[in-house]
Amino acid sequence: MSVCIPNWYRLGMSTQIAVRLPDDLVAYVDQAVARGRVKSRADLVARLIERDARRQRAEDDLALLVEKGCAHDPEALAIARSAAATPVPE
Repeated sequence: MSVCIPNWYRLGMSTQIAVRLPDDLVAYVDQAVARGRVKSRADLVARLIERDARRQRAEDDLALLVEKGCAHDPEALAIARSAAATPVPE
């Protein structure tokens, strides 16, 4: 038996995870929500993970540039550094 799941359902779903944080970090997150910087606790956590994932991809790209002998290329290095520093869109 095949179940038909609409595309909108797949695209809008997420997985819930439990995260334990020290009280001071929870207070920081709650303050960010209260000030309207983020929509929710989950929104801040997702943004931070996205930022870290982008930083890691940039580091991997930079390592590849070094491996391929392009570390002396200022333009290539600037692109990798820029990708690492680009803010997460809201």
